[in-house]
Amino acid sequence: MLERGLPRTMTSAKTSCSVCGEELEAHLEAWCNACGLPYHLNQRTDLPGKDCGQVWINEEFLALEFACNTCLNPPKPELDGALDDVLDIQEASSAVGVSERDLQMAADDGRVRHRKTASGVYLFQRGDVIEFAQGRK
Repeated sequence: MLERGLPRTMTSAKTSCSVCGEELEAHLEAWCNACGLPYHLNQRTDLPGKDCGQVWINEEFLALEFACNTCLNPPKPELDGALDDVLDIQEASSAVGVSERDLQMAADDGRVRHRKTASGVYLFQRGDVIEFAQGRK
């Protein structure tokens, strides 16, 4: 992914697209209303060009709105460490094919990282359980 920032360099007065990084020609230049950076938008039907964004009519204000593909489709956040990766002992045992009893014994012996809640529920991170199961094979 391109680093977002000023589209001009110290050595060139040419403007580049904030989405693909390629140089912009005058008939392909548009500025995103969300981030304020330039992007490719072919505004002429008689000349070839690429589109790295969109333009549409805002029905409420009856004005053109411009947006680059980066703002229209922001990158998805990394899911490592997300709540979906936290498993209780039943989910963890079924995810890796290890009995709950064996997993609990491994947790108590310190062979797999875990957290035991005040009510006695064992919690694991998916990656730790997978690593433990692979080490057993």
